[in-house]
Amino acid sequence: MPAKDPSLTIQQAADQLAVTPDTLRFYEKQGLLLRSCRTASGHRRYQSNDMEWLRFILCLKSTGMSLDIIRQYRDLLLQGEHTTEQRQHILVQHQQDIRQQLTTLRTNLKRIDQKIAYYDALSRGESIDCGS
Repeated sequence: MPAKDPSLTIQQAADQLAVTPDTLRFYEKQGLLLRSCRTASGHRRYQSNDMEWLRFILCLKSTGMSLDIIRQYRDLLLQGEHTTEQRQHILVQHQQDIRQQLTTLRTNLKRIDQKIAYYDALSRGESIDCGS
């Protein structure tokens, strides 16, 4: 007989995900969870597949995807395999957005690196042609 997937309390899940229990409650209220499992006494329980989904939500959110788009993705996921292309489109668009952000960040980091080099040269008493 296969071992039952152990469930986690909301606090245990929050600890593993490095978020607060309030964050998990908020995600549930926003309709982001795939399902809501509760004990007979009403306490939330999280299985490994819930944790995997929550990690994905946190990944999308931390890379700038809005909760509305995450909810749209979730809704498509729940509709089944015939929405695979639409889900892929959402992720490809998000991937493109992230790549653009990375390009902008690299450009900005280069500018900051140049400014730090300028100040390093100033602190060493070197003559500087320009800079502000």
